[in-house]
Amino acid sequence: MSWFDDALHRAIAEVILAGALAGMIGVQVVVRRLSFFTMALTHATFPGVVAASLIGVNVFLGGIVAGAVVALGVAALSRRQGQNAAAATGVVLSAGFALGAGLVATQSGFSRDLSALLVGSILTVGTQDLIITAAMLVAVAALLAVCARPLTFAGFDPGGARAAGLSVGTWDVVLLLTVEAVVVTIVPAVGTILAVALIVAPAAAARLWSTRLPVITALAVAFAIASGLGGLWASYVWNVAAGASIALTATLILAASSVLARPIRKAAVA
Repeated sequence: MSWFDDALHRAIAEVILAGALAGMIGVQVVVRRLSFFTMALTHATFPGVVAASLIGVNVFLGGIVAGAVVALGVAALSRRQGQNAAAATGVVLSAGFALGAGLVATQSGFSRDLSALLVGSILTVGTQDLIITAAMLVAVAALLAVCARPLTFAGFDPGGARAAGLSVGTWDVVLLLTVEAVVVTIVPAVGTILAVALIVAPAAAARLWSTRLPVITALAVAFAIASGLGGLWASYVWNVAAGASIALTATLILAASSVLARPIRKAAVA
């Protein structure tokens, strides 16, 4: 019998892969202040995931299509004169979730599956989900490694990047689409709504411990994996939803880092 034939083993593998994936992209989200966009994206991909579930296709495909439309729409709206990214993102957030809720309402009996889409169902992930998450992890890691310089340059100094000949808008779209792909990938683990916690909280906690990007990235990945494993353990012990447990564990790590990081860093410097 294969190790992956057991539901719990598959769940453990998924939270490790999803945690590493969320931690890596979460650093870009936090340092570039895209947390609100990520929250909007998790809500706006909901109708795509619901529509895919209704018509019987892979929810990954539905989420990817919906998320790509949202990411490109936000990028386009935020570049219109007199419009800002926050306003465009806020509109997309509410419209996306409203559309998803409307699709759910058209199908009687579908509400019982709604919680799995919203907060995940980690114990029901299959081998296909693991393969998709692993492939996305490799792809995102390669993208962030190869494109580290232009992504960092465009994010921290857009004016300098333009002067150097970089297409800032193009790199912004690349990052937004990457965030969207990560959000959709981790839906089986934590659902569309709680995905933002696994992406943002570990990276925000890691940033409290260091100012060096490689260190922040390593800590974010470690915190995200710990959130996944800790949440899965809490779900097993107290019989609560795994997605919610994972999100709460990530939040607790952020809260603990907020209290402990500064005194420990000061003591290390002294």
